[in-house]
Amino acid sequence: MKLGRFKNKITSVITGIFRIKTKIRLEPISDLRKLEGKWVSEGNDPAFLLEGNFFGGWNKISYCSQSEEYIPMKIYWDIGEGFSEKDSKVICTIMPGNLKHEQFIYIPVGTTNLRLDPGERELTFGLENLYFRKTTRLDVLLASFSRILMERGGSLVTFKNIINKTYRTYKTQGLKAIWRKAKSTLGIDSETSAQDYQIWIIQNQLSDEEKLKINGEVEQFTYKPLISIILPVYNVDEVWLRKCIDSVINQIYPNWELCIADDASPKPHIKKVLREYSERDARIKVVFREKNGHISESSNTALSISQGEFIGLLDNDDELSIDALYENVRLLNEHPDADMIYSDEDKISVEGVRNSPFFKPDWSPDLLMTHMYVCHFGVYRTSLVKKIGGFRKGLEGSQDFDLALRVSELTHNIYHIPKILYHWRTIPESTASGPGAKNYTHYAGLKAVNDAIQRRGIDGYIEELEGYSNFYRVHYNNRVDSLVSIIIPTRDGVLLDQCLNSLTKTLLDKKYEIIIVNNGSSLRDTYLLFEKWKSILKDQLKIITVDEPFNYARINNIAVENASGELLLLLNDDIEVISTNWFDDMVGQAVREEIGAVGAFLMYPDKTIQHSGLTLGLGKQRAAGDGHHNRPITDPGYFGAMLSVKNVSAVTAACLMVKKKLYLEVGGMDEKLSVAYNDVDFCLKLRSESYLNIWLPYVQMIHHESKTRGDDLLSNEKLIRLNKEALYLQNKWGNILLEDPYYNPNLSLDTGYALNIEGSLIK
Repeated sequence: MKLGRFKNKITSVITGIFRIKTKIRLEPISDLRKLEGKWVSEGNDPAFLLEGNFFGGWNKISYCSQSEEYIPMKIYWDIGEGFSEKDSKVICTIMPGNLKHEQFIYIPVGTTNLRLDPGERELTFGLENLYFRKTTRLDVLLASFSRILMERGGSLVTFKNIINKTYRTYKTQGLKAIWRKAKSTLGIDSETSAQDYQIWIIQNQLSDEEKLKINGEVEQFTYKPLISIILPVYNVDEVWLRKCIDSVINQIYPNWELCIADDASPKPHIKKVLREYSERDARIKVVFREKNGHISESSNTALSISQGEFIGLLDNDDELSIDALYENVRLLNEHPDADMIYSDEDKISVEGVRNSPFFKPDWSPDLLMTHMYVCHFGVYRTSLVKKIGGFRKGLEGSQDFDLALRVSELTHNIYHIPKILYHWRTIPESTASGPGAKNYTHYAGLKAVNDAIQRRGIDGYIEELEGYSNFYRVHYNNRVDSLVSIIIPTRDGVLLDQCLNSLTKTLLDKKYEIIIVNNGSSLRDTYLLFEKWKSILKDQLKIITVDEPFNYARINNIAVENASGELLLLLNDDIEVISTNWFDDMVGQAVREEIGAVGAFLMYPDKTIQHSGLTLGLGKQRAAGDGHHNRPITDPGYFGAMLSVKNVSAVTAACLMVKKKLYLEVGGMDEKLSVAYNDVDFCLKLRSESYLNIWLPYVQMIHHESKTRGDDLLSNEKLIRLNKEALYLQNKWGNILLEDPYYNPNLSLDTGYALNIEGSLIK
């Protein structure tokens, strides 16, 4: 058997080196027939058997297709056990039109048969000239490199940026992270592939009919504020400057002014172009600065000539979507109190290809202290911007970040538009093409966050993240003398001793008590363990017995009644603490007046992610799930989500700290949720009282819960109970479970951080 596998691998390597190409025949095996040169699907399980020579390992498939709609293509491989869902994967999508497509796929070595399923319903399509070309990992890496160059501009600067970033990734995360990034770039094993995003763009672009409808809606607006677009200009290439200004001129909403400040650009075309546009449209106002003062001073010059009630921030090589101002004014008609508005954004290459969409959460104050996530398109009430003195000199490169931090200190009226309204140009001169290691923007951002800490009177410090420019972590010091009651339910927990060991060795000088809730333990070793720890901890350990059927919510509620601490830490008995400063970090956050529940970064023993904050509505039960579940712990997550202190809707009670008074204020845990979702419900009750729940990436623990305990492996009785409790949660909270403010509606609730696409690849 081993010899056979070795032979297969050698064959795979040799065929890959010589790039052997074979034509594959489509043999319909169910719900398919040929009619006038096209395939007609006549049921919900159309399938082809792929006949011809193919080789295990990496392949590049190519085909010609014709369709009027999107058709996901799912491949199944048979490695001697027949076809099954566990050995399948959606590899690409047939796009509308007449197209030729190429895609890398991995075929497990030892595969004997392949099946291809085009969609799951009745439709008509063309599919021909299907070829497999054997490739290698090197081909995948080179193709990924080429894709990044195309998106960010093929120049020496971009080349150097990619090499530097690759090296930093290798240093901080290892070779596996580089390989994951390469596959993600090409849409292999990733949440959002480039092809997915092109589908999303097509499905969400405005039709001519919709534009006419918007024009009519604009005329009916009762509130039509003047919006001043602030545009500092310096030495930008003419082609990008024109595209930038044209994107403002083309706005559907007409009540705007474009306030341009040229920062003494030496390139002669700048004055020519700006004068041309200002003469063409009276809404365009230009100031030519005599002395270069950099972006903060230039932005303030543009601000000084603005007359709008609101300002919008635009960089001189970027573009606004045609409906950017309309969407902001539409929101202002619904929420005239709005002082700060931000939207989603993507990047646009020099060839005009849109990529890398950033679908953001709603307002998350702790996330903004981590990085400038609100970014583009930022719209601010002018009076507030002028009240704080505009853009600060000395913060160049992060002047918008500093502005957002200062404005958010004056108002809670901050709104998010979950639509792509801004296209950030990826040219070598732009930070959108990829930040360098600790570049000047990083240090400007560091100063912005540090100044925010000082202004807000926060007793804390900032941690910089090696290899991640423009990301910061604010730690709150533990200066309180609060007793923490650590509540650990157990029933003959075989890992309880390990849990207590990991806790106590980090709590030598801390003020705490441990409450072990014994719920039906029967083993002699368990009681010997209780005696051992009672002799060690003495009065710091309470052991209470709850002789009732298991009900996690009730067990914790009883324990809280017996807790003496001002703070509670709910903890599973299979948790192993690995962060040395976890106690002070969690307490420092939990005592903040505005904070409800505090959660930790939980990982499985195999160093994959178990918990990074819960997303409402995610998963089969549409109750809650973790969007980064099972990823490697070195994965930075969706736009740095795994690096970021962030507000979340809920955290798991496997490790949850909260003030005792808040626990009692919201009525504790709902005992009708005996096993599942009681923590989600508890966190939602905190949120309904306007408290913020928070997740801390730097508080890391191993959760020894089995990775294999998924829904599919639950007993029928447990699955019935899980579904029953999910239904109870849904009935209790309604649409709130489908509208998580910290998860963008453009993202899928089936698979975390994948695009929500009609007819999606994601199933």
